[in-house]
Amino acid sequence: MKIRESLENRERINYSPYATLSMNSRGREKDEDPCDIRPCFQRDRDRILYSKSFRRLKDKTQVFLTPDGDHYRTRMTHTLEVSQNARTIARALKLNEDLAEAIAFGHDLGHTPFGHAGERALNEICPYGFRHNEQSLRTVELLEKDGAGLNLTFEVRDGILNHEMDLTPITLEGRVVRLSDKIAYIHHDMDDAIRGGILKESDVPESICEVIGHSNGEWLNTFIHDIVETSTGLNDIKMSEPVNKALLELRSFMFKNVYTNPVAKSQEGKAENLVKILYEYYMEHEELLPDYLVRLMEDGQPMEKIVCDYISSMTDRFAIARFHEYFVPKSWDVL
Repeated sequence: MKIRESLENRERINYSPYATLSMNSRGREKDEDPCDIRPCFQRDRDRILYSKSFRRLKDKTQVFLTPDGDHYRTRMTHTLEVSQNARTIARALKLNEDLAEAIAFGHDLGHTPFGHAGERALNEICPYGFRHNEQSLRTVELLEKDGAGLNLTFEVRDGILNHEMDLTPITLEGRVVRLSDKIAYIHHDMDDAIRGGILKESDVPESICEVIGHSNGEWLNTFIHDIVETSTGLNDIKMSEPVNKALLELRSFMFKNVYTNPVAKSQEGKAENLVKILYEYYMEHEELLPDYLVRLMEDGQPMEKIVCDYISSMTDRFAIARFHEYFVPKSWDVL
């Protein structure tokens, strides 16, 4: 028996009846021979890990723009923490860890520079709108590998697209990632806010702490344990009502005190303007777009989407460098 087939058989024997088995995948858009070692979801995880869009996450903002410190989260560290949460929950529930990790690795590949400020800017200026979850799917289906895409399985693509809370993935692994994403960003954004002197743990209302604990570490532990305990034996992924209510209240607290905090968000208006100016500039200068994006446009992709593809792929540093190149005067030396 081949190694891959042996691993698939192990999944069938050991996983929950509600888990998504690799052997039952709906497959890829383009048929290809299976790997002789790796099941399909592990193969997808590896493809995302080695992609250029994944590497760029290390220089994209999570919440705080250009923070003065080495320990603030980036979009990369957020992704890794989502993956860790998802693997912990998936393993405890005997779900497919490879599928959960592949979705977690891919869920934010389409995020813009400057976090949600960049996303808001493109959504406002592009006539097609812009949502990072849809762009993440577009990245793996169309943009990676110079327009060839990664040819991922249906289940991974579904989980990437539907990781927002107003959407529902078809697999339990996708639903694990959807919740893992929320508890990850609330946990690490609180940690970063405390590090930045914006909040103290003691600022969180006691009514929330009575349910989930009194420290950031206790909160994360409570959320993960509650998901596992509440979801065991169910064909669903959910929290208990008290803990879910506390999570929503903590999220509202974070929006009020961090995500809309004028100190923490003082530079976001500048970031939004920078993104909009770049968008308008590239709309008038097609010759500056990469060749593979020009080819996609020649194949029928709207230019507005192509410009969004280029800008959303940029790191914070690259976007600032392009803005300086195009709009900041350079010194002139007389020979």
